[in-house]
Amino acid sequence: MSIQREGLPVLLALLIVLLFVGSCGTGDPSETSESGEMATASEPELEEEHPALYAPALAREEAPELFLGRFETTKGDFVVAVTRPWAPRGADRFYNLVRVGYFTEVSFYRVLEGYIAQFGTHGNPEINRLWADARIGDDSVKESNLRGMIAFAQEAPHSRTTQMYINLKDNSDLDESGLAPFGQVVEGMPIVDSLFSEYGELHPKGDGPRPNLLQNLGNKYLKRQFPDLDYILKATIVKDR
Repeated sequence: MSIQREGLPVLLALLIVLLFVGSCGTGDPSETSESGEMATASEPELEEEHPALYAPALAREEAPELFLGRFETTKGDFVVAVTRPWAPRGADRFYNLVRVGYFTEVSFYRVLEGYIAQFGTHGNPEINRLWADARIGDDSVKESNLRGMIAFAQEAPHSRTTQMYINLKDNSDLDESGLAPFGQVVEGMPIVDSLFSEYGELHPKGDGPRPNLLQNLGNKYLKRQFPDLDYILKATIVKDR
């Protein structure tokens, strides 16, 4: 199945129209509180509203065959179109992460200009701990890692959890590593391109965050040491059923 199409499928086009209409009249996604801090729900509120966020075993709903995920970020909004047959396990995990509110004030902590924009570590270390062992099985690679495609990162077979990346260029060489795209950015790719990238690669290869401190300290560490990073403020699903 190729992503080089003349146009989006009719269903996807209708979903994008629905997304546009539903977003009219909303406020600035980067709106801050009077104190200048990004306004977010408290942890008890998040747990009450989205109990599966604190219990990954509950986040196992099957995703629609085709749906859109809308990301509101500190740079603006972008939209991901997910096609479940491309990578069913990855699509289901992404769907559930968005559905339970996982992507609230989640950083783009590894942005390498002209390569990838990576995210998926939660700002709350306790949530990171809870999801660390919530692995999903592999998907076969049916679509290539071309510019705009989104896939889960993994260090070994069957190790995918919450880490994912968006390709900023044609990275088809990643296909051989078993990294299976489950969707693509269909709106707002210039926003993705503009994410802050000057910290470079992660420590020790670059001046970016230390992975262990990122995992164990979360946003308190990032905001102190890497204040210019961009964040996802909110992610929502527009689905076909």
